Amino acid sequence: MRVDFTLNGKATAVEAPPDMPLLWVLRDLLDLKGTKFGCGMAQCGACTVHLNGEARRSCILPVSEAKGARVTTIEGLSRDASHPLQRAWRELDVPQCGYCQAGQLMAAAALLAKTPRPSDADIDEAMSGNLCRCATYLRIRAGIHRAAALAGNGNGKPAPAPSKRSG
Repeated sequence: MRVDFTLNGKATAVEAPPDMPLLWVLRDLLDLKGTKFGCGMAQCGACTVHLNGEARRSCILPVSEAKGARVTTIEGLSRDASHPLQRAWRELDVPQCGYCQAGQLMAAAALLAKTPRPSDADIDEAMSGNLCRCATYLRIRAGIHRAAALAGNGNGKPAPAPSKRSG
């Protein structure tokens, strides 16, 4: 089946079985390796991408659902790593091993698009489906607050940097 969609702002077409998970289309057919395979059951969030602006788990999302849609992967978040989340992640040294971070960033970007000034509770709820084996949850939360401030959505004050020991 031919599936036409917009990928990271560019018109894209692929030939794939309609039930092939979008994750494998991205990684194997389109050679975009930023979206990670984690669990294959939509429970860890490593494979999170945006489908028409919504955070979705690409490991269980059939490519047929992407037909005519806008798909954004971590590679499309910004061309030069200048997205406020990417800047905040670097500034606060958010990742530890980094494996889950593409999914974390994509889930956080969907949150900030809907809730530009999220509370801790908003962040915890939106990010609850994204697992981090290194348990950097406090740094992820601080990074989201910092990104909101960098984007002009926060109170203008940088989020406090969590200690290296605080996870």
